[in-house]
Amino acid sequence: MNNTTFDEVTGNFSAAEALPEERAAFIRKTYAHLAIAIAAFAGITAYLVTSPAGLILTNTMLGTSYSWLIVLGLFMGVSWIAQSWANSQTSRYMQYMGLILFTVAESIIFVPLLFYTAYVSGGGIETIAKAGVVTIGLFLGLTAVVFLTRKDFSFLGPILAIGGFVALGFIASGIIFGFSLGSIFAFAMVAFAGGAILYETSNMLHRYNTSQYVAASLGLFASVALLFWYILSIFRSGD
Repeated sequence: MNNTTFDEVTGNFSAAEALPEERAAFIRKTYAHLAIAIAAFAGITAYLVTSPAGLILTNTMLGTSYSWLIVLGLFMGVSWIAQSWANSQTSRYMQYMGLILFTVAESIIFVPLLFYTAYVSGGGIETIAKAGVVTIGLFLGLTAVVFLTRKDFSFLGPILAIGGFVALGFIASGIIFGFSLGSIFAFAMVAFAGGAILYETSNMLHRYNTSQYVAASLGLFASVALLFWYILSIFRSGD
């Protein structure tokens, strides 16, 4: 993938440079795939959390002080593979396999947080629902900013990359040394996720070509999931 407006491999222009009907079709396909991924995520997590698998996964993933660190490492590896597949320029099958793999991995890593929220912390399903509504509202608002301003937010890329490494450092340190990152970190990560949504939505228009709607939807889904994680964490800590 590149930052030019014309992709020499596929012969497709970026969405911003495409014909209006092609751009509109690309945007519809991207958000349709995003909606399907979110629906699949909701269905998979609902099944896992309400079945015996929820307790088994939670105990396994949080069994020791280093279990969660291992899980995060595996998730990052799987995410890299999924994104590589989704960005395939030659195989639509690989693109869909990437989106499916990432959706399943995201669903599994959410199980402990959802399980504790639903059954342990006292928040229940209502807290999960409230966090979901707030996440959707923020996502729509940030999406509107990109579409209304037509601004290219690609400058956020290096900032998000550095911020991501710093956040991973804090998370790893918290797991290794056993301290809580607290609400301030969660609010900072909500802001980080908001920046990621601006960046990915901008990429959808200015970076991806009109045949890459699967990859664009995966990028958006990853940002929405990150936003949901930390909003839910804030709601759960407040209950």
